[in-house]
Amino acid sequence: MKMNRRDFVRAAGAATAVGLIGVPHLALGAGNKVVVVGGGTAGATVAKYIKRLDPSIEVTVVEPNPVYYTCYFSNEVLSGERTLDSLRVAYDGLKALGITMVQDSAESIDAAKKVVKTGGGKELPYDRCVVAPGVELLFEKIEGHSEASSQTLTHAWKAGEQTKILRGQLEAMADGGTVVITSPPNPYRCPPGPYERASQIAIYLKAHKPKSKIIILDSKSQFSKQGLFTQAWEKFFPGMIEWRPGPDAAVVKVNAKGMTAETSFGDEIKADVLNVIPPQRAGKIAQVAGLADDKGWCPVDAKTFESSLAKGIHVIGDACIAGAMPKSAYSANSQAKVCAGAVVAMLNGKEVGVPSYVNTCYSIAGPEWGISVAGVYKLAADGKIAEVPGAGGLTPMDAPDWAHKREVEYAHSWYKNIIQDSFM
Repeated sequence: MKMNRRDFVRAAGAATAVGLIGVPHLALGAGNKVVVVGGGTAGATVAKYIKRLDPSIEVTVVEPNPVYYTCYFSNEVLSGERTLDSLRVAYDGLKALGITMVQDSAESIDAAKKVVKTGGGKELPYDRCVVAPGVELLFEKIEGHSEASSQTLTHAWKAGEQTKILRGQLEAMADGGTVVITSPPNPYRCPPGPYERASQIAIYLKAHKPKSKIIILDSKSQFSKQGLFTQAWEKFFPGMIEWRPGPDAAVVKVNAKGMTAETSFGDEIKADVLNVIPPQRAGKIAQVAGLADDKGWCPVDAKTFESSLAKGIHVIGDACIAGAMPKSAYSANSQAKVCAGAVVAMLNGKEVGVPSYVNTCYSIAGPEWGISVAGVYKLAADGKIAEVPGAGGLTPMDAPDWAHKREVEYAHSWYKNIIQDSFM
């Protein structure tokens, strides 16, 4: 590992701040309006930082849910290490900054008239709009699946009620049962998520239902932090977790009544708990507003995150195409800060600074066994986001037990810090 976690956090904060250079605290009384669509990590962060950079800007966040449940660390609910309520984040911090929260869904965005229309009939004018819609789950891409059947074939890829259902299914399963997790094709939210999920479920099963097993049916032939996850599985859960690589193991058909999954090779796998994580694309409003390309994701100018398809609208977080950056919470947080600096500069006729971007991702792969990957990114000459060689790091395969335990401590500290930074 080329830099330890503490050093990376210091570097990450400095690198993200580069995106705000040349954008001083502004309070010019211009009365500009920014509407943010989506109150997740990306949306909350961009709203907060726009307001902090220029308190004169009227910032409105459109979000249908009264509270937010973080997807990151929701896998710990499945192991019993964390409660669902511990993932609950309110919007009081944003309101205290003078940000207006509109509890409603965005139904359309008129780029020509610069108006966001909500399902409740509101029309919200803007000078700049930031769209942070997360992902849409494409149930129909798997034969026999639907949003309705996801109440049985849970995805739990949007934390909250789905997390609760999946946890209940694990608790109800008899010892000796089989948990099947289907991992979607790239790109999707949180690349290491399905494998951390297998690890967290295994922690629960080993303690309470040790005769059980987990099968991961994967669309891919390799996955994020694969060597480190495999090492943890062999150390803590020998024989319990079976990973079946794609493309033959890609799930093409499911049966909610029979609790079966059929692979592209034709195998039918019976499950007691079937966790189907569907293919994904940018959230629905991005599709409706014409912000997504034919592959379902949103192309942007990486310097400002302004949409390549609609002027005056910026897209950040999981929905956007961000070059080498993965679709993760910390990527979303970093992109939001860069976008906030750009929006404030553009509204005030200032030059947009040259940004840097950061990401770090922790996974808890076993009891007191954390692993992580970190990256620093730059705006390349071709206008795309590229990784800075040698600037990040990965937990080494030969790390001692105490180092993995420290990674868990860092992970929990990271969670507290990103919640504070994004929502408080």
